[in-house]
Amino acid sequence: MDTLELIELIEKGEDSQTQFKERFDSIDSLAAEICAFSNSNGGNILVGVANNGDVTGLSKEEIQKLNQWISNTCSQKIDPQVSVTTQNTKYMDKIVIHINVPMGTNKPYIANGKDIWVKVGSDKRRAKREEIQRLLQSSGHLYADEMTVDNTDLGDIDLELFKSFYERRTGEKFENLKIPVENVMSNLKLLANGKLTLAGLLMFGKKPQEKRPQFVIKAVSFYGDSPAGNEYRDSRDISGNIPMMFDAGMLFFINNLRKLQKNQHFDTTGILEIPKEALEEALINAIVHRNYFLSSNIRIFIFENRVEIISAGTLPNTVSVESIKMGIHIERNPILVSILKDLAGMPYRGIGTGVQRILSECKKAEIKVDFFNETEAEQFKVIFYRNVGK
Repeated sequence: MDTLELIELIEKGEDSQTQFKERFDSIDSLAAEICAFSNSNGGNILVGVANNGDVTGLSKEEIQKLNQWISNTCSQKIDPQVSVTTQNTKYMDKIVIHINVPMGTNKPYIANGKDIWVKVGSDKRRAKREEIQRLLQSSGHLYADEMTVDNTDLGDIDLELFKSFYERRTGEKFENLKIPVENVMSNLKLLANGKLTLAGLLMFGKKPQEKRPQFVIKAVSFYGDSPAGNEYRDSRDISGNIPMMFDAGMLFFINNLRKLQKNQHFDTTGILEIPKEALEEALINAIVHRNYFLSSNIRIFIFENRVEIISAGTLPNTVSVESIKMGIHIERNPILVSILKDLAGMPYRGIGTGVQRILSECKKAEIKVDFFNETEAEQFKVIFYRNVGK
């Protein structure tokens, strides 16, 4: 970082990825700051800069002491160990140490043997239980879909739907099953200790929202281009198991998007203005890859100029928008993924090519599509832009 880059970073002020510190009074406080950045999205600590942005600088003795603290912190004060980079930058006659902390890949990180810190804006705080679960999830140590749901049992399952799945996957008649259904479901991680897992409830439950009311789809078709308006054409709360929600979500698109005549006979119903295959991929991805540790819903918003599909949770760990366009994916809910591939009528393959199909179908239809990984809002958004007037 040169002087101009330092000045520019200071001028932007503190935020969730930039922290100013005049100096650290203890190695424990340094460990807490690095821990918070590692458990979040990484960032920069500028030591020798006051909260108001004034450059106070560090003496040679302070620089030597801080560098020793940084080394000890990364190797001894944070578990698991972290790696940071440091750089001394001179501003006028003052030295600022820039500590760059990468986003951790083995979360959660514990500072000083007891505390798990996370960033909240420009500040930090101890992680709550739900946040610790999400940190474990991001590192592949915990999966929401394999956790059991209290007050559930085999009676909450749509047995006919499970039968159809079983026969499709195994090629055998369900009636010929020689072991209890409970054993089969336990082997598939749909049941554990007599309770349904979240995957079992969401995939095969009769009424999943009686146990998990937050896991619905909120679908609204607005007049105009803003969600701030009070008037809308259509609004639905879509519930049920995953196959039911998918079918109802697609029906919402069919009922609220235009049908176009493209080289078709005049008495046909036409095709959707946004490719049906692209909408299917975006919707099923939102359902199966969302973060089920977040008590939030999926949203479908149809505006005059665009369609938004908003899923709870950002992309997992080190995956980016650019990497998913190349087919890279990390399975946040591996049980759901493994089951969905063998459910009749579900257009899901589980091989990471869904986004590429969205791009391909939209390109053929001359529809612009964008993907947004919104870390502050903890959501992932797909936007299809409607060709207004065509």
